[in-house]
Amino acid sequence: MPEQHADPAAEQPRRYPKLDDVEYDRVNAFLDRYVDFTAREWAVAALCADFRTGTGVEMTKLGGHLPEVVPFVTEPYTASDIYDARNSFRKRTREAAATFLHRAFSGLLTAEEVDDVMYEATEVAKFLLEIEGRGLAHEDERRVEARVRDAVEDIHEASVRVRYDECPHCGEELNSDGATDDED
Repeated sequence: MPEQHADPAAEQPRRYPKLDDVEYDRVNAFLDRYVDFTAREWAVAALCADFRTGTGVEMTKLGGHLPEVVPFVTEPYTASDIYDARNSFRKRTREAAATFLHRAFSGLLTAEEVDDVMYEATEVAKFLLEIEGRGLAHEDERRVEARVRDAVEDIHEASVRVRYDECPHCGEELNSDGATDDED
């Protein structure tokens, strides 16, 4: 469970120190080249985790302190603005994940292409964490990569069993669990 703060604004360091003196539109243009979320959504999603309390996220307090914590935000946000940006970030995350997984599971990406996509996504994610003023421990990175890899492999194996009556590699007939008769 994330750490909870009694007065989040008092305890949080200024985020995105590498973006001091960078305008919002420039941050948005940069993000548009690499990810499917806006600068507003990025800042709000990261800070919602920081501003979490025992009763949830204090959206009014977060919105009021946003310009103090995020250099490319110049005006406070309302609680409604915070709520909308957080939900938009969540929606975009689910859609991007569904798009990637559909392509991977349906065979539209080769194993090499999946590796390439995962490598690039990992590098972009690490870079964004660095910009936020956070880091990613090597062990955490390896653990997440292993979870994703295991999930992709499990779903691919399940989809092969559903899609094929015979092995696409050797032509042998598959039984109901996806194994060839020789493997039984």
